[in-house]
Amino acid sequence: MRWIRFSVEGKTAYGILEGERIIEVSGDPFNGYEQTTQTHALHAVKIELPLIPRTFYCAGLNYVSHVSGMAAAGVTKPNIPQKPDIGFRGNGGLVAHDEPVIIPSNATSSIQYEGELVVVIGKKVKHLSVENALSCVLGYTIGNDVSERTWQKSDRTNWRAKNCDTFNPMGPWIETNVDLDAMQTIIRLNGAEKTRFKTNDMLFGIATFISAMTRYMTLYPGDVIWMGTDGVPPDLKAGDVVEIEITGVGTLRNTFQAEAPFTVD
Repeated sequence: MRWIRFSVEGKTAYGILEGERIIEVSGDPFNGYEQTTQTHALHAVKIELPLIPRTFYCAGLNYVSHVSGMAAAGVTKPNIPQKPDIGFRGNGGLVAHDEPVIIPSNATSSIQYEGELVVVIGKKVKHLSVENALSCVLGYTIGNDVSERTWQKSDRTNWRAKNCDTFNPMGPWIETNVDLDAMQTIIRLNGAEKTRFKTNDMLFGIATFISAMTRYMTLYPGDVIWMGTDGVPPDLKAGDVVEIEITGVGTLRNTFQAEAPFTVD
């Protein structure tokens, strides 16, 4: 099933996407729903964020070549993680499919994409084993963890390097039926393929992360976990269009724009 959150004629709702047709529902995928008789053409609606996360978790340094590449660039230390480590992002950076990413006026030229599989939690859980960890997953969507690398190297936290307004595009929808081992992540810059990797070729898989997290934290419906990226991306500039395709899920597309001049009150 493919869940889409959309707006049309001033109303925002969830629907079930079948091909190019949306069947609107009353309710949502987390708390129950009923199908309505209302349908919409996909091209006639605005695609919204697939959800507003309750808690926005993110896996750090979860692919080997990304770890080595970022270390070679001096962004991170050249250490392969020995255990799953989890971080957090703020919801303020979230934007939907086809919404712009704004490059801050004082950012350096080292703005890069990170195409990531996003796990959407569907039920309240704690103390899950690796064997049953995926039982709490509603489905999957796509994220772009935009990063300002100079700030990432110089700041003690990622408060601006990865959390600026618009730095976390997510979407376009939630896919509930996937084959993790068959998935590939393909990232295109202005239509040209730049990065391709096996999505599930992680240092620590989704089940391992969920099991480790739920030893200490309760996961709730509407939590998301961004699972990291592979490869070393190029620098981006205003006008660039980044498309992140994860096979079996869809494609997330966003255009990068320069921040308009502003004054401080």
